[in-house]
Amino acid sequence: MSKQSYYIKGMTCQGCANNVKKILENIEGIVDAKVVLEEQKVEFTVSEEIPFPQLEQAFASSHYSIHKSLDDAQTQTFYVEGMTCSGCENTVRKSLETINDIKNIEIDLKEGSVSIQADKNIPFHQIEKALENTHYKAFQNQEDKEKRIKNKEKQVEQPGQKWHCPMNCEGDKTYDSNVGCPVCGMDLVPIASSYSTETIWTCPMHPEIEQNEPGSCTICGMDLVPKAPDASAKEQTYLKLRKKFWWSVVFTAPIFVIAMSEMIPGSPLYQIMHQKYWNWVQMILSLPVVFYFCWIFFERAWRSIITWNLNMFTLIGIGAGVAWLFSFFGLIFPDFFPDQFKSHFGEVHVYFEAATVILTLVMLGQMLEARAHSRTNDAVKALLNLTPHEATKIIHGEEIKVSVHSIEKGDLIRVKPGEKIPVDGKITDGNCSIDESMITGEPIPVNKNIGDLVSAGTINGNQSFVMQAEKVGRETLLSQIIEMVNSASRSRAPIQRLADKISAWFVPLVVLIATITFIVWAIFGPEPAYVYALVNAIAVLIIACPCALGLATPMSVMVGIGKGAQKGILIKNAEALELMNKVDSLIVDKTGTITEGKPSVEKVLSIKDDISTTEITQIIASLNAQSEHPLAKATSTFAQTNQITLLELKNFEAVTGKGVQGEIEGKKYVLGNSDILENSFELNKNKAVEAAKIYQEKGKTVSYLANENEVLGFVVISDKIKLSSKKAIERLQQEGVEVIMLTGDNEHTAKAVADEIGLVNFKASVLPGEKLDEVKRLQKLGKIVAMAGDGINDAPALAQANVGIAMGTGTDVAINSSEITLLRGDLEGIAESKVLSEAVVRNIKQNLFFALIYNSLGVPVAAGILFPFFGILLSPMIAALAMSFSSVSVILNALRLRNLKL
Repeated sequence: MSKQSYYIKGMTCQGCANNVKKILENIEGIVDAKVVLEEQKVEFTVSEEIPFPQLEQAFASSHYSIHKSLDDAQTQTFYVEGMTCSGCENTVRKSLETINDIKNIEIDLKEGSVSIQADKNIPFHQIEKALENTHYKAFQNQEDKEKRIKNKEKQVEQPGQKWHCPMNCEGDKTYDSNVGCPVCGMDLVPIASSYSTETIWTCPMHPEIEQNEPGSCTICGMDLVPKAPDASAKEQTYLKLRKKFWWSVVFTAPIFVIAMSEMIPGSPLYQIMHQKYWNWVQMILSLPVVFYFCWIFFERAWRSIITWNLNMFTLIGIGAGVAWLFSFFGLIFPDFFPDQFKSHFGEVHVYFEAATVILTLVMLGQMLEARAHSRTNDAVKALLNLTPHEATKIIHGEEIKVSVHSIEKGDLIRVKPGEKIPVDGKITDGNCSIDESMITGEPIPVNKNIGDLVSAGTINGNQSFVMQAEKVGRETLLSQIIEMVNSASRSRAPIQRLADKISAWFVPLVVLIATITFIVWAIFGPEPAYVYALVNAIAVLIIACPCALGLATPMSVMVGIGKGAQKGILIKNAEALELMNKVDSLIVDKTGTITEGKPSVEKVLSIKDDISTTEITQIIASLNAQSEHPLAKATSTFAQTNQITLLELKNFEAVTGKGVQGEIEGKKYVLGNSDILENSFELNKNKAVEAAKIYQEKGKTVSYLANENEVLGFVVISDKIKLSSKKAIERLQQEGVEVIMLTGDNEHTAKAVADEIGLVNFKASVLPGEKLDEVKRLQKLGKIVAMAGDGINDAPALAQANVGIAMGTGTDVAINSSEITLLRGDLEGIAESKVLSEAVVRNIKQNLFFALIYNSLGVPVAAGILFPFFGILLSPMIAALAMSFSSVSVILNALRLRNLKL
């Protein structure tokens, strides 16, 4: 008899302990099972040791799991939807820290997983409750999380307008209405939907006639036309702010004239009416500006204070609010203030003009920002405009004009010359030349034939064809591109962490400087000292602009990602965009990356005299019938072209990195590279390898065919090198990037390809796992590694690389494992991505430099540091103007990226 002890995860009460004990007692061989709930431990006596897998199996159908160590038992892993950046990570971490007993929290942003260690099991409902006031949702396993994401993607109905913060204060969080960001207080920016709103058709002569489909007017018979859409959400925001600005100007201008009249010789206005009454006029005129047109700034300031998310509106609210309240109380209770605050007319100095001019100029800044914001995602708007409003649907042989929203999967669509393709699908009749430049950036039209795929938004040439709809609505490539660009634009670049750290201390520091400014001027300033102190303190509050600091990174990221999308470079997140700038090692696959990925059979050879090349071809094509590899498709196409009938295949198996095997007519065959011939098939092996060498030295791929006893022959397959590969590799090498080719092909073929494109570093006969190992090896050497590939076998290495780059011509698995997708599918896109990354990072640094220099110079000048030397003071009104234009200038600098030549 011996004792065994283990640890249990999932126990929370005595009932759990009893259940665990019952499970143990039902296992044959266990006697005297004991459960210690407080220690999460079980002990039991056994006649002979029970294997641990048997114990795991016993707990598999329960809510508990058994572990060898306490650390494993105390670690709970779950998955969180919605985490995209360090800000999200901090929010989730802070929410979970409210749960007692948690000792450690580890968050993996890339996987979206959270691991917690606790002294006792934390019920999952407690974790859900901790996150319920955030926009993140916890799931017990990855499958549930993926299922929810897929369900959300299936919802093709048009959602309501969503908004996001231009400074990405809460990561990629979106809002249902434009109430202002709860963190920074800025106007939210509408997100362009990846699914266009349904088109309404109307009569140009009778606008009261409206319907959802094309047709004719029931009154005059004219063809209906698409109704002009309402102004976009961004345009509506701009128009609303413009209206408020001009009304503010109407009321602020006379206040400003009244206030400045004292400086005009003879004070003509005071000849008409005493200053006291003009002060009342200023106060009355200020009411609409302060309490209506610009009241939103005070609302944001108050929200920022009660949530302690201090921002630029905190400073504006305090500065303008103090100026207005001081003036109001000075007007109502003039005797309360000492003589220092009074003019030679005996009236307290009022600052209604300062408060209203400040607010009006801030409103001007907000209006200009709204106008500039509408230009930052021009790329998305251009993509949205690619989808046509209508299509020609074939119903029972009749061609009928329908709205693009009524197209369903399986429908037959006629695409006429010059028309835009309405949905993704496959050509079923005819051939054509398609202009795909708007999606891939490639200006040369692509010839398409029956069976080829076409994408929504691309333009047909001068031939008509019929296609079958396969993806509609949000499922189309165009919609996915728009969604990816939108999502990436809202992600946060690592460089933004610097701005976040500065912004966290910025507002309290400015308020402190303003307080010190008031005290210093009140004690040491010239008479009237208190007036100088108040005005300069307000100027400090107004001129400081955390907004310019916060906008520096997101604006550049948004424009840069949009620019990439226009060139067929889809970037999933801002981190990848920034990291691409630092990449110094690039690993590339051969097939489909350097080559076109469209292999074709060049020759079939038989090693045995009694087997014909036709028989060899028949066996090879039959073996490859169930394979998805591009080389397999080449042999199938070759057999089909030569009208060779396939044989029945049984027990098919793909041998990773080597080839395939299976049974045909009771005989076992293998097909693949030289590795599949190892340790067997000695007969004819050397003869076959020697005969194949001449083709391999020319860069061709050879697959050997063998039965259980001997090598029978081989097939020679060629894959043309892309015209852009050599030029792109030379360009990358000139920029200091080490390019390494890894291929599963043999040494001779790999060397021939490497020599042709000017590559020194390459490795042949590499298995998928070895590609992953190579990425890890380079990373251990301190390299920033990018991996470019297109196949399922590249997915692990793509996921491990610092930046994974998928060819848009490749598999979905490769694309999903990467951070950047090149729709053109060539290496030239990698060189362009690096240029784009360098330009965006440089633009971000320019913005950060400007914002920091502006604040570093502006705040001391506003505080009056130049007054002792030059007698210069900064008016709060000038400070407000400078503050407003600092944000606008950051946006305008980011917009320069639209003209970048890649």
